[in-house]
Amino acid sequence: MRKYLLTAVAAGAVIAATGSYADEAAAQKWIDEEFQPSVLSKAEQLAEMQWFINAAEPYKGMEINVLSEGIPTHSYESEVLTKAFEEITGIKVNHQILGEGEVVQAVQTQMQTKRNLYDAYVNDSDLIGTHSRLQLAYNLSDMMEGDFKDVTNPGLDLDDFMGTQFTTGPDGDLYQLPDQQFANLYWFRKDWFDREDLKAAFKEKYGYELGVPVNWSAYEDIAEFFSEDVKEIDGTTIYGHMDYGKRAPDLGWRMTDAWLSMAGAGSKGEPNGVPIDEWGIRMEEGTCNPVGASVTRGGAANGPAAVYAIRKWDEWLRKYAPPGAASYDFYQSLPALAQGNVAQQIFWYTAFTADMVKPKSEGNNTVDDSGTPLWRMAPSPHGPYWEEGQKVGYQDVGSWTFLNSTPLDRAQAAWLYAQFVVSKTVDVKKSHVGLTFIRDSSVNHESFTERAPKLGGLVEFYRSPDRTAWSPTGINVPDYPKLAQIWWQQIGDVNSGAFTPQEAMDRLAQEMDITMGRMQRADEQANVYGGCGPRLNEEKDAEWWYANGGAKPKLENEKPQGQTVNYDELVARWAAN
Repeated sequence: MRKYLLTAVAAGAVIAATGSYADEAAAQKWIDEEFQPSVLSKAEQLAEMQWFINAAEPYKGMEINVLSEGIPTHSYESEVLTKAFEEITGIKVNHQILGEGEVVQAVQTQMQTKRNLYDAYVNDSDLIGTHSRLQLAYNLSDMMEGDFKDVTNPGLDLDDFMGTQFTTGPDGDLYQLPDQQFANLYWFRKDWFDREDLKAAFKEKYGYELGVPVNWSAYEDIAEFFSEDVKEIDGTTIYGHMDYGKRAPDLGWRMTDAWLSMAGAGSKGEPNGVPIDEWGIRMEEGTCNPVGASVTRGGAANGPAAVYAIRKWDEWLRKYAPPGAASYDFYQSLPALAQGNVAQQIFWYTAFTADMVKPKSEGNNTVDDSGTPLWRMAPSPHGPYWEEGQKVGYQDVGSWTFLNSTPLDRAQAAWLYAQFVVSKTVDVKKSHVGLTFIRDSSVNHESFTERAPKLGGLVEFYRSPDRTAWSPTGINVPDYPKLAQIWWQQIGDVNSGAFTPQEAMDRLAQEMDITMGRMQRADEQANVYGGCGPRLNEEKDAEWWYANGGAKPKLENEKPQGQTVNYDELVARWAAN
């Protein structure tokens, strides 16, 4: 990957000799009033902004359209950073926010129709297998050396980004630029877990310490304990688990965001299992051709571990979550924790940290009077099929993506905006607002050392080497939009009671194979996927695959002894690393 490592100071020296300072006053105002703290000095920030002023000159007066999902980070970009960018560069940005399903649909529609709906998208890196195969997105490595060269910030510093490994295709080129990044972790009420009476009662019943669960057995025991034994704290009815189950696109991501691999369904390998990934799709090492999702084709989407994972999701949702949780979607379930009536959540995105650290005056019952969290985040537990060396969790890397159906001048102007909102001038402040770190320099900034005690373990996690073990969907998925829509429909049929987990996963795996079969024919006939489309295996008996590197056979005991770890010891290990 080509690197752009010049500092903003060096860039500023060039600009000072050649450029105009017409909009310097606007830049200085934003630097003084909004873009603090920063890893750059104010002089360095001004130099970086002066580069943007000069580079944007040919595009002044242009109005561009970009799209992202709705999380606090993107709200800040849409409501604040667009205004700053327009005042500094003269380029107006309509930064629209929609649900994640609608964002994926818009990307898919533009790719299929070649009509320019938006000039840029914040599109999850989960689509890296799609973009690198279809070649419908601009290859940023090529563009930064070519048509984007004059509008590529010399101070961009790609080496400072944490997530570019996930936005790089198998060819080694960068296809997407990270804008926000968040992990899927375990969330729990540390104040409750630390109570001596509850610790004693838990140990008496289960025979081990109440703590951060290492495996799903312990998570289930803790869920049962708080829901059925504790039942009430400080006059409030409490529950041992929170999740969601509404039949909507985000229910599919609830599963594809590594739930099956957390149960142990995939193969060993990081950042994704080889040959079987967290979707249960098989792709042999050293190839780019997926060969199937069904157990009978060597995949694992309907194998015992995957079925176990779906069964436990459904069972816990019904038995231990608050009434109504089964009808919540992604956006409703996670902020619901702020009510303060849930003991733990196994599947919690750190993108919601900003909501969970709001003061009590704003209705957040999970912080104390000083605003310090009563909760903490920790690594998620793993299921009984999981083995050391397998993927441990999911990390979302929402990344700027430019489709080549966008006219070049509009893509260039949008590329300037994308670089602006991830620039070192802006990023520390943006990170404080959204708490979705993308730069090492930002997470290591002294302002986050000071704020860390108020963020429930987020800073400690992102400063630890453990963070690299959490990874997005990988390259085994050949066409994310086409395959992702299959998941929520089938999983929704489990929640409704229409199908058992086994029936639903059998249908899901079969539909993925049928869809990949169509991709195979399109690739063989018209090179649609650049020769890297699926090449499905002939079906063989499931028992043959169990014995020959396919899905794992069913365990006799799917509930081994529960295991927990002390949270403070866990964080101490992070700090030591």
